[in-house]
Amino acid sequence: MISLYEEIGQIPADVIGTPDMHFFVYESYMVFDHKKDKVYIVEEALYSDRSEADLAASLELIMTELAQPATDEFSPLELSSLNFQSHIEQTAFEKMVEEARSLIRQGDMFQCVLSQRFSAEYSGKPLDYYRNLRVTNPSNYLYFYDFGNYQIIGASPESLVSVKQDQVTTNPIAGTRPRGKGEREDKALAKELLADEKEVAEHRMLVDLGRNDIGKIAQNNSVEVTKYMEVEYFRYVMHLTSVVRGQLLPQLTAMDALKSTLPAGTVSGAPKIRAMKRIYELEQEKRGVYAGAIGYLSATGDMDVAIAIRTMILKNGRAYVQAGAGIVYDSIPTNEYQETINKAKSMTKIGEMQ
Repeated sequence: MISLYEEIGQIPADVIGTPDMHFFVYESYMVFDHKKDKVYIVEEALYSDRSEADLAASLELIMTELAQPATDEFSPLELSSLNFQSHIEQTAFEKMVEEARSLIRQGDMFQCVLSQRFSAEYSGKPLDYYRNLRVTNPSNYLYFYDFGNYQIIGASPESLVSVKQDQVTTNPIAGTRPRGKGEREDKALAKELLADEKEVAEHRMLVDLGRNDIGKIAQNNSVEVTKYMEVEYFRYVMHLTSVVRGQLLPQLTAMDALKSTLPAGTVSGAPKIRAMKRIYELEQEKRGVYAGAIGYLSATGDMDVAIAIRTMILKNGRAYVQAGAGIVYDSIPTNEYQETINKAKSMTKIGEMQ
């Protein structure tokens, strides 16, 4: 999508073959209020000419369907049962890291997020994999999309951007360690993460990038960092996290906020346009859904969009997962390779990936 309005070079081969964008307008939907344990069924006629009678009939049909017992049996399909293989050899990935590091040392850019893709054959119903994923890897954003010929399932921990009553928020996540076997080991790993100069410098750079992105579309003196470099624990990994907020300019909309922040610096690099050019040159496959945006835009103008990480594509009997690592001037190629493995494991719960 970025190539439509930025010159970032030749797009790599599209191995998976998914559209660049899906945009749906929903007039029938359900809202789950987990705090109050309530479900709201909504029928609207925002863009159609449906009558009040049509809306009432559709509402009644949905209520009738919800009252029926589920007939679809759930099979506990484990993602860990899939035999994922990398699309690139470790030596080739580490060579990519060396090339990016050389460019950084020449002053071409400050950081570049390089990724690798894994895939495996799968069988069974995609929805069952999602049902398993949301139990084994609960995250801030959980989603399942069925487009017929392919599906997207995900458990993303990271918001790209949200807009609520004209307040724009982004939360950079950068800096990773695997979870420990217990509280004591968790604390030791968290202390190690906070003391890692490379991880801290990378996170600080991406917070500055987030402030710059929000600053482009925010009112003067409204941008602030409300949470800075705190360790947040997820099911299989821990991350350094921050929150950046600003007040949207009155003449702009949530779509302007999306355009300003996409793609996130945490999945591209800094400066973003230069980093994206280098990613296109170094990576051999088009990213597609990976590192893009998944979320909603409401009729009120509010928006909440996640970064498409910890996300799996299921198509033509194959499951695809992708994970990246932020390359800086003193990156160690073997460590960066291992970081992509750790992140992919958190999605697939796989003991060994090749």
